[in-house]
Amino acid sequence: MKNAAVLNERFGIAGQVNFKEIPGGFAIAEIVNDYGTASIALQGGHVMDWTPRDGQAVLWMSRTAVLAQGKSIRGGVPVCWPWFGPHEVNTAFPAHGFARTSPWEVVASRSMAGGETRLVLRLVQNAAQGAQWPYPSQLEIGVTLGPALAIDLITRNNSDKVIVIGEALHTYFVVADVRRILVQGLEGCCYLDKVDGGRRKRQAGPVRFNGEIDRVYLDTLADCLIDDPVLRRRIRIAKLGSHSTVVWNPWHEKAIKIGDLGENGYLNMVCVESANAADNLVIVTSGQEHRLSVVYSLENLA
Repeated sequence: MKNAAVLNERFGIAGQVNFKEIPGGFAIAEIVNDYGTASIALQGGHVMDWTPRDGQAVLWMSRTAVLAQGKSIRGGVPVCWPWFGPHEVNTAFPAHGFARTSPWEVVASRSMAGGETRLVLRLVQNAAQGAQWPYPSQLEIGVTLGPALAIDLITRNNSDKVIVIGEALHTYFVVADVRRILVQGLEGCCYLDKVDGGRRKRQAGPVRFNGEIDRVYLDTLADCLIDDPVLRRRIRIAKLGSHSTVVWNPWHEKAIKIGDLGENGYLNMVCVESANAADNLVIVTSGQEHRLSVVYSLENLA
């Protein structure tokens, strides 16, 4: 991984994109423009912050998140790839794949005509990954900071075989009090209830939170809306190339076991993840690519 000085020389943009090294041993890209701020860790290709110009953060980061080489970061937008959840054969392989704890490299940065700023990172491949995923392939993430935050996760199959991937943008959103929010857009959808042994159920009405929730909603294409009456805002999650939506909040007891959510941190976050998981794994034929795209935007809530 190149140091910050080299990154700034090659990819820095005066007044918009700056790279710095942090004590955890990796670099972070900081983006500033007229639309707000964002930060991206080169470990994991991990968007850590998005704060629009009004000053209210949209992405939740744990106060006790560990920033260290080879460790997943609690909060922001972890990248789950090339599988979601435990590996289907070898449980010794890392949950949610290796992309979120691996180094990534910057391949492009640019200032766009409308004042947006875009940064593109690529997963750095190594022998350890090859032992877990023996298929030549390339993974890139593109992050565009504008009036909304847009993220593209692009898988290219460079092998001569068909590959099957599971993936997610495991996004943590800030909420004032998870007990008072609603998640809309999943009404009538079938889901796997992981809190109840993976049983298949159907969503009736909006999703409400009064205990642990860990659900994989299947065949979901519509926008999801997080309505937060305390912050008086709605977070809209629009997506393409994603057929699953994962909704997660660990609640009190599991949050304690997880350990890096911070005291009562679970009350101020909810994960609504754009994914391809379970029944919705993606087949990518030789020489082709798959793109999972999301756009996060804010609306006023009366």
